[in-house]
Amino acid sequence: MVKQVSVFLENKSGRLAEVSRILGRNSIDIRALSIADTAEFGILRLIVNNPDLAVKVLSDKGFSVGTTEVIAIRVDDKPGGLSEALNCLEENNIGIEYMYAFIGNVGSSKALVIIRVDDVQNALEILDKNNIETVPAEQIYSM
Repeated sequence: MVKQVSVFLENKSGRLAEVSRILGRNSIDIRALSIADTAEFGILRLIVNNPDLAVKVLSDKGFSVGTTEVIAIRVDDKPGGLSEALNCLEENNIGIEYMYAFIGNVGSSKALVIIRVDDVQNALEILDKNNIETVPAEQIYSM
């Protein structure tokens, strides 16, 4: 499992830039990100190289921050590569709350996807049983 940092952001100019500045000044590298927003606020989801420090420095600057366990999976970077993993989760009634792609080079012919599921432990067992590669947190943080 990988620790994802979630940041509640007011939907106003400069807030996202401020988060990235704070992280950069503290040598925290963003590995993957997703943002979902409404008219009034957004939720920034981040995979970073040091999630505990990210939570601390952002909290110290007044941001509302939390963590969530997510799963990183490596899939073939070809048409249908992702569907194999998603199909095995669907067949076992594991709901996917959201997902997003990993940033950067993750290896030739492979793509890395971050998924949030409703039953992490069961999902990990199903993915393993179906030979879908999960990537450990330490490897994600050091990419």
